[in-house]
Amino acid sequence: MCLTHQYHHRSNHGPIVQFKLSDIGEGIMEVTVKEWYVKEGDKVSQFDSICEVQSDKASVTITSRYDGVIRKLYYDVDATALVGKPLVDIETEASAELIQEEDVVETPAMAREEHTHQEIKGHKTQATPAVRRLAMENNIKLSEVVGSGKDGRILKEDILNFLSKQTGAILPPAPFQDIRTPPTAPPPSAAPRPTSAAMVSRPGPAGPTGPRPVFTGKDRMEPLKGFHRAMVKTMTAALQIPHFGYCDEVDLSQLVQLRSDLKSTSEGRGVKLSYMPFFIKAASLGLLHFPILNASVDEGCQNITYKASHNVGVAMDTSQGLLVPNVKNVQLLSVFDIAQELNRLQTLGAAGQLGAADLSGGTFTLSNIGSIGGTYAKPVILPPEVAIGALGKIQVLPRFDPSGQVVRAHIMAVSWSADHRIIDGATMCRFSNLWKDYLENPARMVLDLK
Repeated sequence: MCLTHQYHHRSNHGPIVQFKLSDIGEGIMEVTVKEWYVKEGDKVSQFDSICEVQSDKASVTITSRYDGVIRKLYYDVDATALVGKPLVDIETEASAELIQEEDVVETPAMAREEHTHQEIKGHKTQATPAVRRLAMENNIKLSEVVGSGKDGRILKEDILNFLSKQTGAILPPAPFQDIRTPPTAPPPSAAPRPTSAAMVSRPGPAGPTGPRPVFTGKDRMEPLKGFHRAMVKTMTAALQIPHFGYCDEVDLSQLVQLRSDLKSTSEGRGVKLSYMPFFIKAASLGLLHFPILNASVDEGCQNITYKASHNVGVAMDTSQGLLVPNVKNVQLLSVFDIAQELNRLQTLGAAGQLGAADLSGGTFTLSNIGSIGGTYAKPVILPPEVAIGALGKIQVLPRFDPSGQVVRAHIMAVSWSADHRIIDGATMCRFSNLWKDYLENPARMVLDLK
């Protein structure tokens, strides 16, 4: 999210910077102001949180670029802020020359690109002033950094990842630069239910510590906003897709033992290891054999695009509704790398700070309905993707071993949905069998890990 600004002077006062909500792309013309972290008259410093806004794509925390005093808030909480309209006025402590210099590198005419542009060795790079400052402080040339944002924009994560590769440092799952905790802690109910991480343990029944009943005296109507509005759009599009369903069950007994062996090692590195990283990696290995499942089709289903990156989405049940952030380039990541990224996404989800970069670009999705209590489901494809899997709860059930003896087994049901216009049942079945084989015999994954 980027803000453009205008400025003017008042006698006996510093210059007033007027921020306007700029074009944030993807056709978004409005956002909802979810929370103000400041009020008129408050003093702010650079990078202090000003407010949180939410589009139908993501929630974003807006931070100050200046030291100064808040002079005007243009919207109330839950009001709709429009692109191109002022959001807040700040009486800055900077000189007029500084404001003019900033206005040169970021002008309203450039707002459509969402970030500032900079020519380096003939190559146009895109980055915000905060990202450029971070690069400068670490002696990093932006021309050497590959941007992962829209149209190659360089994000803070790109600078941090570049720095970690240069120094060999292991970055924390949720860097401070990426997660800006609001002044007040969110209530416990704001944390996402772990639909993105498989667990054997089940949540307790509703009661004093569970959801409380709500009694209302009369009907009330309110408009659908933010993520709920996005879900209406996505599910309406999904209704046009003929879904092919396929279900099976997986014996995770060996994987349960493997995770138990690795759990303490992973936690010693500061990363919580769930079953989900194994499910995601196994899916990526399977997609290498069945690339049509990692594809997208255009609106008229006339062209298919095979995606090079395995950006595996994980459904999260949050207080804001269903969100599906994705782990980028799973084909290049280890199980530990995936676990680290999942920890980061879950932390952002709990804080309501998942950004557009985390929520866009998915190519294949897994949803763990079992973490809430379901066994089978009929998952709905997220267009333009062509396949999705729903993971059931892990249950200890009696099964026969190869010698015919009854043994305890950790069984999980899986439900797949595929776009039947381009994917036949045999392909979905063969992919599921390969994914199942990797999980039932996790040692075989070692042979194919990159």
